[in-house]
Amino acid sequence: MTLFNFLILFSSVSFFFYGLSSFFNSFMIDEFIRYRIPQFRKLTGWFQLLGSLGIIIGFWVDNLQALSTIGLSLMMLFGVAVRIKIKDNLIKILPAVFYCLLNAYLSFKLIF
Repeated sequence: MTLFNFLILFSSVSFFFYGLSSFFNSFMIDEFIRYRIPQFRKLTGWFQLLGSLGIIIGFWVDNLQALSTIGLSLMMLFGVAVRIKIKDNLIKILPAVFYCLLNAYLSFKLIF
């Protein structure tokens, strides 16, 4: 397995579990309240699940991985913005930055 394929699978698995936790995990439910956007929790969970599945299905469907990683990167960019808006410290912002940059890198490599 190449490093690139590992990163693709890592992103997909991560977002699959983050997506599921948006529906069932009390910590994630509380986090969306803390972010002051509880109305977007389920929508965010669906986007994470769809992005994850899009990455996996994209191994067989042209351009789906690129679209999925672009979407996940944009979603995480909004996540960074929300965390900055609520004045989270750098340690709390870094995971969102990491996933934003990871998916931006993956989409760049998939397109070019």
